[in-house]
Amino acid sequence: MTSDTPARNADPNTLAPVPSGSRLRSLFLRPSVWITIGVFLIAGVIAVLRARGPIVSTELGSRTDLEQHVVASGRVWVVTRIQVSPQTSGRVVSVNVVEGQRVQAGDLLVQLEDAEANAVVSQAAAAVSQGDARVEQLRSVGEIVTTEASRQAAANLDRAQVNLARVEKLFASGDVPRIDLEEAQHSVEIASSLKKAAEVQQSASTPAGSDSRIAVSALVQNQAQLSAALVRRQQSRIVAPQDGIILSRRVEPGSTVQPGTTLIEMAAQGETQLAIEPDERNLAWIRVGQKASASADAYPRQTFEAEVSYIAPSVNPLRGSVQVRLRVPKPPGFLKPDMTVSVDLTVASKSNVLAVPSNAIRGVSSPDPWVLVI
Repeated sequence: MTSDTPARNADPNTLAPVPSGSRLRSLFLRPSVWITIGVFLIAGVIAVLRARGPIVSTELGSRTDLEQHVVASGRVWVVTRIQVSPQTSGRVVSVNVVEGQRVQAGDLLVQLEDAEANAVVSQAAAAVSQGDARVEQLRSVGEIVTTEASRQAAANLDRAQVNLARVEKLFASGDVPRIDLEEAQHSVEIASSLKKAAEVQQSASTPAGSDSRIAVSALVQNQAQLSAALVRRQQSRIVAPQDGIILSRRVEPGSTVQPGTTLIEMAAQGETQLAIEPDERNLAWIRVGQKASASADAYPRQTFEAEVSYIAPSVNPLRGSVQVRLRVPKPPGFLKPDMTVSVDLTVASKSNVLAVPSNAIRGVSSPDPWVLVI
């Protein structure tokens, strides 16, 4: 008996024919196939890149103005620092200034105790007044008195001489004894001596005479003592030697100070300058008269102009730097001594030159920098 139904005992490993589409899908599901494809793709890309050559970034050159700058930090330079010290010891009575205060020449800074100095001045002034009166007395009264005394002495001598002549005649005639003659002669000698003394006294009382010279010498000595006393009293007043600004105050009222001790430190008023110390490698570019733009670190947005006025003749061997000073023609009001500043110094410039960005230059720090030109 024949039947169309397959036999149940057929071999299970026998497969039916697979369609071609299903066979392709199963092939792409294998990992090895994808790896092979990736290797071929990479090899192809490398081959293409090698055929094209290296890819580099490029920059376009352009005409522009170039400037070379040296930037350095520094401080406001104090041209003259003045250490104010006492010339005499004493107790401080008052201190009339504070740090940052501007003073003018002659302003009182510190007052020392001056009671003793005032007493010495008064004593010396009295001595001068007394000596001046003595000189005036000799010039006005003394000369008159001595002149009158000299005239009186001359008159007495004349009378004595007349009397001697009369007595000599009487003695010659025998009318008077010798003793009368001797007395007349003695009277003439005394009158002559008195006349000479009066003349000497009159001469001494004249402006060129010895008494006048002695009195004038005493007056000059008293005046010198008064001047010395005034100087010692003035030393108790410590004043500003010139216009400036107070940098530091190192004394308070009640302190006892000694000569040479710094009480006040001040900066003398003058041209405002800045001091910077750029690296010595920049020395070849820096010249006196070059312009710069500066700003204080405390006010970074407020810039002001400066100009190179001094270049130190030597290099600091420890730091490898050179000191450069710049004057400030119009200093802003906020600048203070020793304030930190930043200085941008223009050391070279060229106009309308062909330039490329700095990142296009190779070997910038080497002796032979270069660029690739296409």
